[in-house]
Amino acid sequence: MKMYIKSVMVDDQQKALDFYTGKLGFEVKHDIPMGQFRWLTLVSPEERGGTELALEPNQHDVARQCQEAMKKDGIPWTAFSTDDIEGEVARLKREGVGFTVPPTKAGDVTMAILDDTCGNLIQLIQLS
Repeated sequence: MKMYIKSVMVDDQQKALDFYTGKLGFEVKHDIPMGQFRWLTLVSPEERGGTELALEPNQHDVARQCQEAMKKDGIPWTAFSTDDIEGEVARLKREGVGFTVPPTKAGDVTMAILDDTCGNLIQLIQLS
């Protein structure tokens, strides 16, 4: 079975779209109006045919509680990989992105955690 969608719950789809495209560099794959919300998916410019990231509206109480608890406990919602974590963190900091964990070596990976401003912590990883 092929995975083609990964979801991130967000408190505001437009704010999330602006952050994930403007700061992280993702590109819109689908933006389909669905009443009050949108079917909104993004892809990496390096893998336009790869896994899509869905920006899901966080409208259910249990979903919001889960998201808030994970963020409070410092647990990233998902992770993205990079070949140059130091360079990527420096670039994102110049863009005003806040980090809760700076680049940190952890075994065979280096990781950092950023705040997506939409209710989530996101981990960046670089494999050694």
